[in-house]
Formats: sequence, structure tokens, C-alpha cells
Amino acid sequence: MNWLAQIAPTLATALGGPLAGLAVAAISKVIGVLPEEVKDVIDNGKLTADQIALIRQEEIKFKEQALEMGLNFEKLDVTDRASAREMQVATKSRTPDILSGVITIGFFGILIGMLMGYPKDGSQPLLIMLGSLGTAWVSVVAFWFGSTNAGQKKDVMLYNSTPVK
Repeated sequence: MNWLAQIAPTLATALGGPLAGLAVAAISKVIGVLPEEVKDVIDNGKLTADQIALIRQEEIKFKEQALEMGLNFEKLDVTDRASAREMQVATKSRTPDILSGVITIGFFGILIGMLMGYPKDGSQPLLIMLGSLGTAWVSVVAFWFGSTNAGQKKDVMLYNSTPVK
């Protein structure tokens, strides 16, 4: 879904959050498929140029609707991660640590194995697993270290700040 984030970032963000139903309905309507078929069509890149153009138009409408409803997807995303971190501090659960370790080891293990030439046939299920683990690993890094967007904002704030003497 990385390509969807490039052509329709608001819809792509909504797909991964609490407003997924709205985003699926919007995409389903504009590309003319059933809602349960949207994920398959997007994941398999089965969209025509006309459908991509319609998704871009829907992105603009979706943004306008979000503004009218007072929704801020970036804020929702940050709040979601912050609440997960707060839960981690409060419960001291080992689950995030273990999941982060498994995802990291799995991602880099498969990646290293493939770079070393295993399996020789370029197994399709292995490639799918690598893609899924890569996406999950990005979430792990965002959970533990914050998002790139937050880092960029911090860098701008530091650059624009006045040094204390």
C-alpha cells in the first residue's frame, strides 16, 4: 500500500486507522468494486489509470470532509502511538518488547537469507512475508523512536531556535 500513500495519503492513513470503514467505502465507490474486494485490488495493483485518477479525486473530497468534521489524521496517529507508549509505561508489559524482537529478527533474517541466495527460486510467499515484516518493522521503529515526521519537525524547531549562551 506504499504506492497508495503516495497518491492518496489521507485515504491510506485512514485505511490503517479507526476510519478504515470510511476509506474502504470511498475507494470502493470510486473504483466500482465491492468493499471486501478493495484490499485485494489495491494490494495486487489491479487499478487502471482511470481508477487511480478517481482515487486522487476522492482523496481531495476525503480531505475536505475530514476538515469539515474536524479530523486531524496526523494528530490521531500521534495520539494512537502516544497511548500505546503510555500503556507500555503503565503496565510494563513484555509483549511490545517480544513482538518488536520477533519482527526485527524475522525481517532481517529473511532479508539476509534472501541476500545470501536462499531460496534460489525467489519464493513468492517469502517475498510477501518480507513485505509484511518490513511494514511491521516500520511500525516497531515508529513505536520505539517516534515517526520520521516528528523527527523532521524537531529538526526544524532546533534549527530555528536561538542557542542559549
